[in-house]
Amino acid sequence: MSKAVIANLLLLITAAIWGFGFVAQVMGMSYLGPYAFIGLRFLLGAVSLVPVIYFMHKRTPFDVSDSRSLWLGCGVLGAILFTAGSLQQVGLLYTTASNAGFITGTYMVIVPILGLILKYQTGLNTWLGCFLAAVGLYLLSVKEGLSIGYGDGLQLLGAVFWAAHILAIDHFIKRAPALLLAFGQFLICGVLALCVSVVLEVTPVDAVVDAVGVLIYAGIITVGVAYTLQIVAQKNAKPSHAAIILSLEAVFGAIGGALLLDEVLSQRELLGCALMLCGMVISQISWSDLTGSTNSFGEHSET
Repeated sequence: MSKAVIANLLLLITAAIWGFGFVAQVMGMSYLGPYAFIGLRFLLGAVSLVPVIYFMHKRTPFDVSDSRSLWLGCGVLGAILFTAGSLQQVGLLYTTASNAGFITGTYMVIVPILGLILKYQTGLNTWLGCFLAAVGLYLLSVKEGLSIGYGDGLQLLGAVFWAAHILAIDHFIKRAPALLLAFGQFLICGVLALCVSVVLEVTPVDAVVDAVGVLIYAGIITVGVAYTLQIVAQKNAKPSHAAIILSLEAVFGAIGGALLLDEVLSQRELLGCALMLCGMVISQISWSDLTGSTNSFGEHSET
């Protein structure tokens, strides 16, 4: 198989890991409060990156000459990650893993819209994708009386912060090593979440022990392993292809919710999911992708 095919397969595995991660997040709150779960999850993720960082540094030493950007990047990314993760995790108390997966996926459409503030170009495909995603979100989440469910609303607000996270990564990744930024943001996010947990939640040791299985998956597998797979794969994958494959995270979230949590979507919700997925994919494809010309920021998002 070619490097590109292998890269796409690795990205597909990454999307599956992240999609089933929504199931682990729901199951984790059977044992722990949302902030304790976030804190332990991301601290485990940070620890899991240590051997990867050591191995990569041995091969090619990291350039940390701009230490100020590294520290600032870790702080900013960690704070945004904590906010986005908190909205997502708390939102899962009030909505399903299926809904959370698809609504969170709208960050791929929100990224280029927020990019307008930074003077990035946005293609027509993005606006078409936004329209389809908005219609799909309406069908999936808006209830009678034109009100959006509380949990779905938190997921949508979280998607805005996930989009901001992507833009922040785009800024700092040019100034500091990617793996060190990842480790730093996971560490800061985990510490912030545990600080909030100490104030708001009671976490017995027995509960942590009972949650070890889902914490290992949600922390080490979805954070450490999947992040590493993404980094490795995107070296040989086209950014637009990577974004489209990773958008399947939402589909795997719905599959996981159906298989493991007995979640059932109505026909209206299924149609909404389909439109949201189409909108995500269309927002990543442009004429320039097909012709091979230079792409604009708004025509794909680096995840």
